[in-house]
Amino acid sequence: MRFLSNILSTIIGIFLFFFISFFFILIIGAIAGSGDGKPKLKKNSVIELDLSEISLDYNGKFEPSPFEALFDQGKKASVIEVIDAIEAAKTDKDIKGISILKNNSSLGLAQSKAIRNKLDEFKKSGKFVYAYSDVLSQKDYYLNSVADQVYLNPVGELDFKGLASEVIYMKDLQEKSGVKFEVIRHGKYKSAVEPFLAQEMSPENREQLTVLLQSVWQTVVTDISKSRNIDVATLNTIADNLGARTPILALETKLIDKIGYEDEYHDLIRSKLKVKKDQEYESISISDYASLADSPSTNFTADHTIAVIYAQGEIQGGEGSVNVIGEGSINRSLKEAREDDDVKAIVLRIDSPGGSALTSELIWREIELTKKVKPVVVSMGNVAASGGYYIACNSDYIFAEPNTITGSIGVFGMLPNMNELGKNIGINAEQVKTHKNASGYSVFEPLDEGFKAVVLESIEDVYGTFLQRVADGRKMTTEQVDTIAQGRVWTGTDALKNGLVDKLGSLDDAIKYAATLAKVKEYRTENYPEYESSFEDLLASMSGISIFKTKESLLKEQLGTEGYMLLEKIKRAQNIKGVQAMMPYELDIK
Repeated sequence: MRFLSNILSTIIGIFLFFFISFFFILIIGAIAGSGDGKPKLKKNSVIELDLSEISLDYNGKFEPSPFEALFDQGKKASVIEVIDAIEAAKTDKDIKGISILKNNSSLGLAQSKAIRNKLDEFKKSGKFVYAYSDVLSQKDYYLNSVADQVYLNPVGELDFKGLASEVIYMKDLQEKSGVKFEVIRHGKYKSAVEPFLAQEMSPENREQLTVLLQSVWQTVVTDISKSRNIDVATLNTIADNLGARTPILALETKLIDKIGYEDEYHDLIRSKLKVKKDQEYESISISDYASLADSPSTNFTADHTIAVIYAQGEIQGGEGSVNVIGEGSINRSLKEAREDDDVKAIVLRIDSPGGSALTSELIWREIELTKKVKPVVVSMGNVAASGGYYIACNSDYIFAEPNTITGSIGVFGMLPNMNELGKNIGINAEQVKTHKNASGYSVFEPLDEGFKAVVLESIEDVYGTFLQRVADGRKMTTEQVDTIAQGRVWTGTDALKNGLVDKLGSLDDAIKYAATLAKVKEYRTENYPEYESSFEDLLASMSGISIFKTKESLLKEQLGTEGYMLLEKIKRAQNIKGVQAMMPYELDIK
């Protein structure tokens, strides 16, 4: 036995030796290959605006790790960092222009508009913005249309047809499968649960979707009209008739400037930079430039700070993460900013469709405590709906983008029930209890009317609290709020009209206004929350090595982005607990 024990110890020792050696070699290699870890900006350069891997407003700030600096190369910029970089490039003598090359982004419309607005400002500095694509989706064309010159491949295509949204109904599927969802809701527009209750769209849902899409479209075509010098009526005719679907039609309708190949596009830039045709011009990616460019946060000479707290993703409770809102990280950030004497005001940047009503209330309370000490201003991104609006409503001032999706003041509960399925496949659940309500809810028993009444009472209580929170925050009566609530969603433009927001504007506008409320002129910004960096984060940063890829990246490779997102939706549905203040549906605008 001692002999076998020695052999086993030797094998384990050899394995550990090779593992540690391998890891050590990786670290040495990273140190040797990284140099000073900084990208280089050369004179007469062009920024390449590749947005394909940029999606979050904020990528997170993590506690220092002894290895973090070694594997931090190639990190993609956040949307806010992209905007700050474009702002810095306006006055950077080494940057001559911006090239939007084969733009294929997953940005929301509000994010696209924010970047588009900044590009429009950049052009006013006298520097160029050019764009080339093989194929242009409608959303990508919206961004590209701001360019001085828009190129399209001779055999490419342009999608310009107006907006649409599709909702899948599954009442019949539930009846056939024996698996149904027991739905308890308040609000005639709270159609997050409508697909489980009906087989076709309700008039109320059709009404709000129509109004919403028309409002978003109006913002889109107004911006395109201004950039392309084409009146809105003509753009609507083009969309109706698919009048720009081919490169030739797109050129004839003046939606693009030139049909050409990518090499011809690069020749245009060479000509602008006065670089010979047989030479490469200098370029730098937007992520690399963002790591070099100055932003408001780098103004370390300023004595005062504006804290920017990012709340992005569904509201699920707990600690939270970069793309999940939890009371842990958000409330900790509010408390830290509130107690920091250098922080003079706080901006809460929200991009959330809502989620847990309890977590929303916990964050609401922390904001209530904070605004008694310092001004709290909200900036809304792509969406700030339901629970996302709950945590916004009591701030001192609310900014939204014109196409921010907001409102959805309503709540619901959803209970899965497999009673019919159980009967069909031979499952019978028996209960023993001391009191009639002791067993609570069972997925294998029909929904008890008494239990349903209790849940409905809870829904009504939460909805009443939600109405009161909005009424107090927006200086309205609960009756006034109820007329624009009922779970209905609005664009930022319409939310301004009905009093749910104070002004249309960007995150930068919100920061400036917060500084005004705090009566400070010179300031820098500090981003929150800060998260703990884990060993998994370290391995994830070593993205070039397949064995260290994260579960997320591996699943995306196997399922594709759309398949991965579908899987995430299923997982989120399984994790829903308690009363939900959630946006009426996942709005996929096509």
